[in-house]
Amino acid sequence: MRKFASVFGGGKPVIGMVHIGAMPGTPLYDADGGIQALLDGARRDLQALQAAGFDAVMFGNENDRPYEFDVDTASTATMAWIIGALRSEIKVPFGVNVLWDPMSTVALAAATGAKFVREIFTGTYASDMGPWTPDAGKAMRYRDRLGASDVAMLYNVSAEFAHSLDQRPLADRARSAVFSSIPDAVLVSGQITGEAARMEDLEAVKKVLPDTPVLANTGVKHATVADVLAIADGCVVGSALKIDGDTWKPVDADRAAEFMALARAAR
Repeated sequence: MRKFASVFGGGKPVIGMVHIGAMPGTPLYDADGGIQALLDGARRDLQALQAAGFDAVMFGNENDRPYEFDVDTASTATMAWIIGALRSEIKVPFGVNVLWDPMSTVALAAATGAKFVREIFTGTYASDMGPWTPDAGKAMRYRDRLGASDVAMLYNVSAEFAHSLDQRPLADRARSAVFSSIPDAVLVSGQITGEAARMEDLEAVKKVLPDTPVLANTGVKHATVADVLAIADGCVVGSALKIDGDTWKPVDADRAAEFMALARAAR
């Protein structure tokens, strides 16, 4: 709880996603717009989220589909350049997530001064990308070797685009991850980006982890944020803030402001 509180303060933080466009070398990259277009889009979304009053932001490469476990160095380097270019404009704590690569995520955090990271650090999964076996011990030790031991580690324990090969109930897996891998928070997700985590999953995980922050990681919407925050210790939100609620569109400033007004009322 100490490190989580040092990053987010008291209360239940609401973290808004800055989904950077597809990186150079990925199939959806906009070569005509180039890196400048990626920077312009990230700046626009960052400004909208900060104006709406989000407690923190997280930069992610959601558009780098098809996803990889060993992310191309170009993606990580481009994300670092964009965050560096925006660094003086970031007024709230920020985190990073390089999908689905814990080591690149940790390296990006160390390079940019991010306060927290989000990734799949534990478990064994059958996924759209193939067999998925992250190594929390390796990632945590790498963080410390890079001199970034103050970076808070947010563990997503219900992987999107995947099925856990560990047949223990989610709550048991979450409790075990906290005991064995010492995350600073646990995140509960739906099956894909923008799809809500089941409320019964949130409730079950929070019940067995009363002293660990548990956040809803996907699919939180305007209509559900009050119910989510009645159970969870915070949430990550992206798709609901976009134009028409479409994950791949820019942040809608009005939707973002409305979401935070509802979140503040719920808290």
